[in-house]
Amino acid sequence: MKISITSLTTNKRAYIFFSAMVLLVHHTTSPFARKIRLQMSEKKMLFILKEEEPWNLSADLYKLNPAGELPVFLNDGNVIVGHYAISEYLEEVSQEIPLIFGSPKQKAEIRRMIDWFDNKFYREVYRNIVVEKVHKRFAKGLAPDSKILKIGLNNIGYHLEYIEWLLDKRQYLAGDDLTLADLTAAAHFSIIDYLGDVPWDEFSSSKLWYSKIKSRPAFKDLLKDTIRGILPARNYTNLDF
Repeated sequence: MKISITSLTTNKRAYIFFSAMVLLVHHTTSPFARKIRLQMSEKKMLFILKEEEPWNLSADLYKLNPAGELPVFLNDGNVIVGHYAISEYLEEVSQEIPLIFGSPKQKAEIRRMIDWFDNKFYREVYRNIVVEKVHKRFAKGLAPDSKILKIGLNNIGYHLEYIEWLLDKRQYLAGDDLTLADLTAAAHFSIIDYLGDVPWDEFSSSKLWYSKIKSRPAFKDLLKDTIRGILPARNYTNLDF
C-alpha cells in the first residue's frame, strides 16, 4: 500500500522526518522506482511516495544521493540509494514473502533476468523511447528524434522475442514462479505501455505474461500513475487487453 505525498517540501529535514516511516523518493517514469514499488507492494509493506523530477532534481536529493539517481529509500533514519541495493535490502528485511529464492543457481537466474531488464533493456529500449518522448520534452522542451525512437521500437521486438522463447519453457521469466525478475521486467514495460509503444498483439505469450502481472493487486497503484501532459494509451489500465 502506498500514500502519495505531493505537498511535502523538498528539504532534508522533511525527508528525515518522514523517514521514520518507509519513504520512497521516486518518479512515475523511473522503471527502477516502479520495480521497488512493486516489490514493496508484493511484500505487503506500507510506504509513502515523494516525487522528484529526474530532469530537475532538488539540491536536497543530491545530499541524499550524490549520484543524483532515483529511487531513494528512507526508513528509520537510514538512507539507501541505488535500486539494486534497495531491492537486496528489502529481500533481507522482509523475508516472509521472498522474491529472490531457491537454489544458488535459481537465485543467479533471477538476478540475471533482473540485470537483463535493468541494464540491457533500459539501454536498448527505455532510453530510446521514454527519454526521447518524455525526458527531452520536460527537460529541454524538445521533440523526440525519430531516428532514435525507431531504434527503440525495433529493439523492443527483439526483447519480446526473447521473452516468447523463455515463456515457451517456463511459466515466468526466471522459472515457474513469480520472482523479482518478473516485477522488474513489468516495471520497465509498464512505462512504455503507458505511451502505447508495446506491440503486444504480435507476441501472445508475452501479452499473457504481462496480463498476469498487470492483474496483481501490487500493480493497481502503478496503473493510477499519470505523466503530466501525456495521456495514457487506451489499454494501459485495461487488465483484459
